[in-house]
Amino acid sequence: MDLGLAGRSVLVTGGASGIGAACVRVLCDEGARVTVLDRDPRGAGAAGAEAFVRADVAVEADVRSALRTVAARGPLDAVVCCAGISGPVGTPAHQVDVEAWDAVMAVNARGPFLVAKHAQPLLAARPGAAIVFVASDSALVAAPGMAPYCASKGALLMLARALSVDLAPDGIRVNCVCPSIVDTPMSRGDLALPDGFAGQDFPVIDASEVARHVAYLASPLSAAVNGAALVADHGFLARSGFPA
Repeated sequence: MDLGLAGRSVLVTGGASGIGAACVRVLCDEGARVTVLDRDPRGAGAAGAEAFVRADVAVEADVRSALRTVAARGPLDAVVCCAGISGPVGTPAHQVDVEAWDAVMAVNARGPFLVAKHAQPLLAARPGAAIVFVASDSALVAAPGMAPYCASKGALLMLARALSVDLAPDGIRVNCVCPSIVDTPMSRGDLALPDGFAGQDFPVIDASEVARHVAYLASPLSAAVNGAALVADHGFLARSGFPA
């Protein structure tokens, strides 16, 4: 299926690894012109991207400067916000220190807000503009010991909905994907599975699958989809707790 992304300019935050890197690969395969924004300079050559901008999404001055750099390169058609951190995993909420809480919220919630804020003038000038946030099923269901992460992804989900309303007059759609466990270096580290998920008794999504969902939401084919959350959790949320 041709997603209509050929020649379109897309900015991917957190594109140096994990889901972000998978998004870069898929978007490039679709013919998009991709710029990576990441604080890791090793992402400079990420999977066919045309350009790399080093920035911390949690710092407004960085984001403002990065979007100016992107603007100088030409039009911007879509933004994909993948940059994120898990923060403390397995730590009960009453044991989480405020610095850890603030760090997770800064990257996972403030970061996408800042990117959307400073990308708005560029996107508003383009037909079919789109923003896609990578949230999580943790925006909808809670795992023990992950209060900061769950709260940040819940905030991101509602931010997508709020922006879908605020930016609708500019013709900018805003959606998010909410996958369950994805095989990435971050999730392997969080779950102490450095060699991967083979043999585990729970389903795991490949990052390329999530990237294809993102590419669809960033494409003209999803023109009628706005303010939506695409949940990819193998049907877990659909299951009743009724003991039958």
